[in-house]
Amino acid sequence: MKEETVVTLHGLWMAGPESVILRHKLRVHGFKVVEFSYSSTARPIKQNAASLNDFLAGLDAETVHLVGHSLGGLVIVRLFEDFPQQKPGRVVCLGTPLRGSEAARGLARWPIGAMALGESLFALEGGPELWTAERDLGLIAGTQEIGLGRFVGELESPNDGTVSVAETRLPGATEHLCMPVSHTSMLVSEDVADQVAHFLREGTFIRD
Repeated sequence: MKEETVVTLHGLWMAGPESVILRHKLRVHGFKVVEFSYSSTARPIKQNAASLNDFLAGLDAETVHLVGHSLGGLVIVRLFEDFPQQKPGRVVCLGTPLRGSEAARGLARWPIGAMALGESLFALEGGPELWTAERDLGLIAGTQEIGLGRFVGELESPNDGTVSVAETRLPGATEHLCMPVSHTSMLVSEDVADQVAHFLREGTFIRD
């Protein structure tokens, strides 16, 4: 029996190394973990979703779970909109602005901000209306309000310093969980990693 594989996707302006601790902790939980790297600003989300589909098709795995941080979660959602026939597995989004990003909209009001966001702006301005894929989707939102996003957009409270909790919700998702982490610190949190692993195994988060 092959190992269950987890594919992680980084967020805006990232390349993957920032998720190394999360990937390590998921390996400790018994998963095989690989990173899918993509151009977050030079290519539109549709192209990145198509590249992800090609990447997943090449994996020698029977079960493939997907974990996306921030913009990476939007790439995953677009994957299932355009290429719904995927291998069995579950999905977790970490701090993903599924309802659009006020911080991105605020940054885009400045010419240099719009340039910095590049092709990601369209995806961040507004998200999907509903999760319709036939698989479990777990959403984790942070409530530690530390981050630069508070200074470029009027973030609703609670938020993780970049994305508000309200922006992380999506009708049709299996579960939504708030945790006391910031947008960046959720990538190094052992508690977050434990919750991700539990959801991938069981389809539920750990509830006290």
